[in-house]
Amino acid sequence: MAENGNSKLAVLIDADNAQASVCAELLAEISKLGVASVKRAYGDWTTTNLKGWKAHLHKHAIQPVQQFSYTQGKNATDSSLIIDAMDLLHEDRLNGFCLVSSDSDFTRLANRLRESGLVVYGFGEKKTPDAFVSACDKFVFTEILRELKDSDKSDESDNSELKGVMISAIDAVSKDDGWAPLAAVGSYINKNIPSFDPRNYGYNKLGKLVRSLSYLEIDERSFDEKLFNSHIFIREKVS
Repeated sequence: MAENGNSKLAVLIDADNAQASVCAELLAEISKLGVASVKRAYGDWTTTNLKGWKAHLHKHAIQPVQQFSYTQGKNATDSSLIIDAMDLLHEDRLNGFCLVSSDSDFTRLANRLRESGLVVYGFGEKKTPDAFVSACDKFVFTEILRELKDSDKSDESDNSELKGVMISAIDAVSKDDGWAPLAAVGSYINKNIPSFDPRNYGYNKLGKLVRSLSYLEIDERSFDEKLFNSHIFIREKVS
């Protein structure tokens, strides 16, 4: 999945199921992926439930879309967002969508958009159901959008689940000698695990994460005499 800084993206926010407190960080993350040509937040703005969002709407030029809750227990916001997404899809002027929600109701929408050849980025809390996470090309947990500090790093970088992910990826893309290009490893993981992000483990770059893993060997290879161009290769340590 290629990330294009010029891609035209629609940012559709389910305000009922998204955190207003990370709005600035969310949009900063999206700016790495492309241009937010459309920015809309859906909810019943006549209630007090969404008061935390109102200041962010003005500051970041996000268009609020009013959707009354016609029936108690039914989420009309979801339907409104899905209808708008399909309208935008058929206008054929966008390269992708950013769906901001922790609600699994958008799983089919994400699949449908990808079936049409558009890239789908999901943003939600870690409680987001796996079905929605897997339906996106890339899924970012909003908890990691807050700035990570060294003191916040945990021992998760040595957990067994991560080790399984890394070793499987290395095995899949390595040469006969066991060495695998870090870029190829990262690409393989992202294609298979949309929610994978080194920031989940306390590091802002994949290179920093792999250097912290005691079960990996690192080999930085230079491709010119001035050391301006180099690539990182990794493999599992031989016992």
